Amino acid sequence: GLSETSPTVSCNPVTATEYNGTIGLPVSSTEISIRDDDGNEVPLGERGEVCIRGPQVMRGYHNRPDATAEVLTDGWLRTGDVGALDDDGYLSIVDRTKDMLIYKGYNVYPRELEEVLFQHPSVANAAVVGKRDIAVGELPIAFVVLSDGTDPDEIRDWVNGRVTPYKKLREIRVVDEIPVSAAGKVLRRELRAVVEGES
Repeated sequence: GLSETSPTVSCNPVTATEYNGTIGLPVSSTEISIRDDDGNEVPLGERGEVCIRGPQVMRGYHNRPDATAEVLTDGWLRTGDVGALDDDGYLSIVDRTKDMLIYKGYNVYPRELEEVLFQHPSVANAAVVGKRDIAVGELPIAFVVLSDGTDPDEIRDWVNGRVTPYKKLREIRVVDEIPVSAAGKVLRRELRAVVEGES
């Protein structure tokens, strides 16, 4: 859930063991819709923005009509989360729309690349951001904390061998730590500031 939904949207049944990785089914009287950039519902299994409608959804932000209009449309709350619904109605969160990169018109989700990076035994921590490129839009750049002296190019090639061509990492930068908030969320804006400062 999120603050705008007071705060629950979905949960996994206690007995559900086969849906690891999902955040469950909608709670009572709640609807979840996955929408494309034009606000159209996408087919089951496809990714899009998670939209919520139900009695727990806020009426709006206090004294902020413009912010309210950005996220509420016909009673649906646009969450800013990228997700998908499976055939049984279980919701998975893939990423945040603000974090998504666009490479040659293709959507690239940093979290997906990070999950591949975390599978490499030499990667202790990682975060992916986009670097602006006039020819293609954004290039995926990874910041990684290594647990040993593995060559970063070797890790890049290992990841790129496991993803489709448009998702390939263009660069890996080794850092001592990944910046995080007090709540433990990666501060991507700080990493973006690093790559944008070089443009």
